[in-house]
Amino acid sequence: MNLFDGLTFYAVLIVILIAFLSSAIKILREYERGVVFTLGRFTSVKGPGLILLIPFIQQMVRTDLRTLVLDVPSQDVISRDNVSVRVNAVLYFRVVDPERATIQVEDFMAATSQLAQTTLRSVLGKHDLDEMLAERDKLNNDIQEILDVQTEAWGIKVANVEIKHVDINESMIRAIARQAEAERERRAKIINAEGEQQAAQKLLEAAEILAGRPEAMQLRYLGTLSVVASERSSTIVFPFPMELASLVPGMTKDKTKE
Repeated sequence: MNLFDGLTFYAVLIVILIAFLSSAIKILREYERGVVFTLGRFTSVKGPGLILLIPFIQQMVRTDLRTLVLDVPSQDVISRDNVSVRVNAVLYFRVVDPERATIQVEDFMAATSQLAQTTLRSVLGKHDLDEMLAERDKLNNDIQEILDVQTEAWGIKVANVEIKHVDINESMIRAIARQAEAERERRAKIINAEGEQQAAQKLLEAAEILAGRPEAMQLRYLGTLSVVASERSSTIVFPFPMELASLVPGMTKDKTKE
C-alpha cells in the first residue's frame, strides 16, 4: 500500500511538472510574435523561437505577421451621377506592431473589415459610374491610402486594395451599350469628315498643279481611258476638252437669252 501511494505521488508530481512546463515553454514560428502580459500589464513582445513564461503570472497572445487577405463583401453604392451599383473588393494587409494590434483594438480583423466596407462606400460614392469603370487603379490607391492612415493606430499596414467587381443592373447595361454605340458612330462620322476634308485639300492642290500645265490634263485623260479599258467595259467615254467648246459657234451662247 505504501508503494502504491508512492507511485501515485510521483505520478501526480509528473503531471504537475508537465503542466508547469507546458504553460511555461512556448515556441513561436518565424512569422509569429508573442505579446506578453505580466499580471495583466503589458511586458514585452517576444519571438520567434523558444519563449519562457512564468506560469499563472504571465500570459501570452500570439500575433501572426504574415500578409492577410480580407474579402470585402459586396456593398450597395450610389454613384455621384445617381446610379446604383454593387461593388466588392479584396484587401491585403499585415500586422506591423503586435503590441498595438493586441491592445488598441479588440479584434483587428473585424475592425479592418468594417472600416474597409464603409471606406469603399464613401470613396466610390464621390465618383461617377464612368470613373468607377475606367479609373479603377486611382480608386484603389485612394481607398488604400485612407485605410492605411486610419489603421495605423492599430499597428496595421494596408499593402493593397483591389476592386474586383462593379455590378450594374440590366437597364443600365443597355444604356451604356447605346452610349458606346453612339460614341462609335460619332467618331466614324468625324473620321469620314476629316477624310473628305483631306481629300478636298489634295484635290485642290492637284487642280492647281494641273492648271499650271494644260498638257498634264491630257495625260490624265489618257490615264482615265486606260483604266476604263482595263475593266473590260464595252463603253468608252471620251472627254471633251472645254477649250474646244470656244471653237464651236453657239456652244458658249448664253441659253438664258433665248
